[in-house]
Amino acid sequence: MSDSQDELSSAVAMVKKVIGVRQPVVGLILGSGLGVIAEAVEDQVVIPYEAIPGFHASKVEGHAGHLVVGRMGAKTVLIMQGRFHYYEGVSMEKIAFPIHLMNELGVKSVIITSASGGVNLQFKKGDIMVLEDHINFVFRNPFCHVSSPIGIDSSTGHDAEYGHLPRVHNIYCRHLRQLAINVARDAHIELKRGVYLMVQGPCYETPAEVRMVRKLGGDVVGMSTVPEALAAKSKNLSVLGITYVSNMASGLAPGPLVHSHVIETMDMIRDDMMKLISGIIKGI
Repeated sequence: MSDSQDELSSAVAMVKKVIGVRQPVVGLILGSGLGVIAEAVEDQVVIPYEAIPGFHASKVEGHAGHLVVGRMGAKTVLIMQGRFHYYEGVSMEKIAFPIHLMNELGVKSVIITSASGGVNLQFKKGDIMVLEDHINFVFRNPFCHVSSPIGIDSSTGHDAEYGHLPRVHNIYCRHLRQLAINVARDAHIELKRGVYLMVQGPCYETPAEVRMVRKLGGDVVGMSTVPEALAAKSKNLSVLGITYVSNMASGLAPGPLVHSHVIETMDMIRDDMMKLISGIIKGI
């Protein structure tokens, strides 16, 4: 058994021992400021990241660093209360590791959330957007080492025509996107649609870079989401991406950009995000 397989097996065994007979069907990755959503989970078990083989301690403000398993409505969910970032020195393969854990535990659908900077001139601070697609401007992804035993699922990730080149069209499930749109409409929540462009970070973009992102077709810009989405696609999981505009990007917002803006904006839209996420999970 390779080191990566052994680490995954150890992580699966450890989490199963803690959560018992619970079998999560929905995975939820909570981005900056969104950890409060985990408070709605009933009958929850909380595992610190440091206790899980293959996981990293979360060091970014607004990322608690806990794996939470419990119930939201009738569904058993597995929640990452905070994520790992490439700019923290974590490899793309390690960022994707929790997705492989979710897959082994029985998760079928993954909701990936984040905070982002607004680039589309029609957007404003506090807007919530469902991802229709993404642009990976980091130029690395979890498939960089295609021989990795936990990288590409041979039954779903390999393309019959292109061999080891994973299929990346329709990464974000149309059915889940429509579900999100329906839930938002019924809850009277305005939901934008658009393209997420991932940059490496950790610094915010310059005004010139923001203009470039807009010309490339990005509606928002952020530093996450893409590695997890690609890994989930490789496991044939249904993927939904949701981001909120924590601030308008550099050159579009008054004054300097600081991380505290993320938390402030989340406080503004907390109820809407809670209604949206819980409604989606109910509908899955």
